[in-house]
Amino acid sequence: MVDKANLPLTEEAALCVALAARELPNCEIGDLLQVLINLMGAPITKAKLAKVRVNRLRQAAEALDIFGKEGAEQESLQRAVSYLKGKGVEYQKPAPDVVPYQEGDIPDSIRVACSSNGAERIDGHFGSCARFLIYQVSPSQVRLIDARAVGKPDADEDKNAYRAQLIADCALLYTSSIGGPAAAKVVKAGVFPIKLPNAGSALDEMSKLQAVLISPPPWLAKAMGMEIANALHLYGDTTRRDDDIEEKLEGSG
Repeated sequence: MVDKANLPLTEEAALCVALAARELPNCEIGDLLQVLINLMGAPITKAKLAKVRVNRLRQAAEALDIFGKEGAEQESLQRAVSYLKGKGVEYQKPAPDVVPYQEGDIPDSIRVACSSNGAERIDGHFGSCARFLIYQVSPSQVRLIDARAVGKPDADEDKNAYRAQLIADCALLYTSSIGGPAAAKVVKAGVFPIKLPNAGSALDEMSKLQAVLISPPPWLAKAMGMEIANALHLYGDTTRRDDDIEEKLEGSG
């Protein structure tokens, strides 16, 4: 395999490759560098990366048996190629500052995770975001209480299950994109995923959520620590479905 330590790469190209490798199963940065060298020759440049195509990347990776028996889904390859082309990389910025929080500081609040690559933005795919921004949200207050960097799971650990456990203390997940199998793992962890591909500012979305929390559906009220009877009274209709939260969120956008 290629010695990535001795391969000259610009910082921007190196970041593109690192993000792309994170999208692909069983693929380390060195593996992807070898695939790219076989595909386009050294040195790897921004101009060359801009010409990478999904099918050619798949063929070059499979020739080296990079993905193994698991293979790579088309969606993963497309995201990897987008990163190689530099799309979305400009949002890779340091995590924002968090405010200390102790349980009970914000009554009637709910904990929300947002997949993010930088600043206070919902601009990350669940399976590849750099971090999860964790907010404590009530009808009267929003506080960023954590910014959880996403490491790499153990070799024998499922990536989606690993990420789901990082946010298992949350009731909601806001993400720009999430696939079906990943969403199932998130739900299994007790978190309700909400896909917002054009969300942008996390604070804007938390503000919209505050309006929903004024009269939350029963299951969400329970997550906030409210008595279910009180939550039903807010509706004035005990037949309301628990999944009304998604409709209300969409309506507030």
